[in-house]
Amino acid sequence: MGKTKVAQDNDAWAMHNHRYLMTAIAQMMAHLQSDAPSLPALPALTPPAAIEQLCHLFGLSEFERSLILLCAGIELQNGVANQLAALAGDAQRTTPTFSLALAHLPQGHWSALTPESPLRRWHLLELGGAPTLTHSPLRINERILHFLFGDRQLDQHLQSLVKVLPIQTELALPASQQQLVAEIVSLVRQSATVPLIQLCGYDGASKRAIAMAVCAEVGSELLNLAAEVLPAADFGQLQLIQTLWEREAILRHGVLLLDCDGIPETTEGSGASTQQLNTLAFLMETCQQPLIVLSRDRRPLRQRPVFSFEVTQPTATEQRQLWLQTLEGALENSNGAFNSQIDKLVSHFSLSPLAIQTVCAQSVSGKVGGALSERSLAQRLWNACLSHARPRLEELAQPIRTQVHWEDLVLPDKEKQILRTIAAQVRQRAKVYEQWGFADKGQRGLGISALFAGASGTGKTLAAEVLSNELHLDLYRIDLSSVVSKYIGETEKNLRRIFDAAELGGSILLFDEADALFGKRSEVKDSHDRYANMEVAYLLQRMEAYRGLAILTTNLKSSLDQAFLRRLRFVVQFAFPDAAQRAEIWQRVFPKATPTENLSYSKLARLNVPGGNIRNIALNAAFLAADANASVQMHHILQSAQSEYIKLERPLTEAEVKGWI
Repeated sequence: MGKTKVAQDNDAWAMHNHRYLMTAIAQMMAHLQSDAPSLPALPALTPPAAIEQLCHLFGLSEFERSLILLCAGIELQNGVANQLAALAGDAQRTTPTFSLALAHLPQGHWSALTPESPLRRWHLLELGGAPTLTHSPLRINERILHFLFGDRQLDQHLQSLVKVLPIQTELALPASQQQLVAEIVSLVRQSATVPLIQLCGYDGASKRAIAMAVCAEVGSELLNLAAEVLPAADFGQLQLIQTLWEREAILRHGVLLLDCDGIPETTEGSGASTQQLNTLAFLMETCQQPLIVLSRDRRPLRQRPVFSFEVTQPTATEQRQLWLQTLEGALENSNGAFNSQIDKLVSHFSLSPLAIQTVCAQSVSGKVGGALSERSLAQRLWNACLSHARPRLEELAQPIRTQVHWEDLVLPDKEKQILRTIAAQVRQRAKVYEQWGFADKGQRGLGISALFAGASGTGKTLAAEVLSNELHLDLYRIDLSSVVSKYIGETEKNLRRIFDAAELGGSILLFDEADALFGKRSEVKDSHDRYANMEVAYLLQRMEAYRGLAILTTNLKSSLDQAFLRRLRFVVQFAFPDAAQRAEIWQRVFPKATPTENLSYSKLARLNVPGGNIRNIALNAAFLAADANASVQMHHILQSAQSEYIKLERPLTEAEVKGWI
């Protein structure tokens, strides 16, 4: 195939630009031998020649332009070095210097030598080693030499740090995000100073897409720099990177994008160093080019105004439309029957436009053989959404992966029915909230929350696992010791991280032993009490708006504040199992593949322990039997029970084990 018109135009410009550059160098070298006050003008190119673009971008004088050409000539024309030696009257002085330039180039001025001059401020030229400034050899910066030939490669110091995100004019953003783009573009165009835009929120993909859409509107590229790679410990290297980064923005008419999503806003309990945070603050305060900062939370500055925008997920209606648009080809024969599956995806997952496109492409292109059935496609989409939206909770939560079912849960019918009601409400969120209009009444109170109360081992965590398996949703146990912080405000930030991360996939959150954090609200006697109550209030607020299921477990229901209990949707009491229930647990505790022999469940039920301990005893007995190459028998269970009771610091009574063996 032949070249496109654009490619042909680029090739023609490159040829004319090269000729223009060589002519300009030749004119400048000829001028060194004359006393004319200025260089003759060259016929203009469209677009302008690279040397003229460089002069315009950095505000170079005619003298500074000549210096650039002189240093470029050394690199490009063999005779230039000999001409310089002849001018200096010294065969060894074959490189340009400020001294020679001031003596022979037109309109020379001392200000071109200062550190703040464009030549030195932006590293257009580099100084070699010499006893004096004016006699230091001059060399054109490699990136600038490439620029003169129309090359757009990054400076070698930036290639491992900066990623160029090209202009994209066909980004599919929902209406709410398009409105945000319009606001930012208007602000950028009307701002009298260099704007600093902060895009806050948890969805990095949407923030990046918005930044790219803004740049598309103003005709700029994005120069993305991740904050994690900055050399916080080496201030000199940091300054160099910043200068070259800003220089690249000038050369490309680009916008700087500083990605701080991976850097916490404070050092307290976060792992971020003071040096690292000071580095980010320095960059944001001193940057002189248009800058967009991506950050989960707002980063306040002392000396520079910041325009902050909160980036939220597309609305449910917008997400539904994005799903339908993206799956249009795959659903051409569905006759609208797949809409309920789309509603289910929207109900449980809150994905960015890019994430929706990625999930759809993964699900549709991953098929083997013929067309996918609607059922198969629905399963692929659900699994892909789970994988894509799986939260990164790091040290704050522990994922629980189990395959337990309703039959594994031994509870009274009343409690089981409440659990089934919880599952039904999670499944029908979209219909009730969106289609039936309950969400229009406000977001408060739409979160599905539950308290599981009961002694240790009575099945609270098992019930959460059953719900997770029933709903095909991820379950995370929250590590409260990591959530609660002695530093004021840090507990709320940790809770926010949990809820924001889990929001994308509607994960089930299990706050284990919740009374440690959500006990009775204290009487306000000091600032610590006041902030403790604020933590409780913040949790209540997030639970009421959370689109997934949040479960709190406690061994001491009485320790929880009644006002807190009233704001929970469900309360399930897990009572200590009676003998009949313990016998039922024993009957179900061994998997079908486990060989057992002569087990008396009525006798085993006399062990006065809850289900959690029963499972421990059964598992340890299975190991004893396996080691003896035998089936699980009563004596194995007896030995295991003795060990479990020692752990519990309780005596194993004669009444509990009488007649076992």
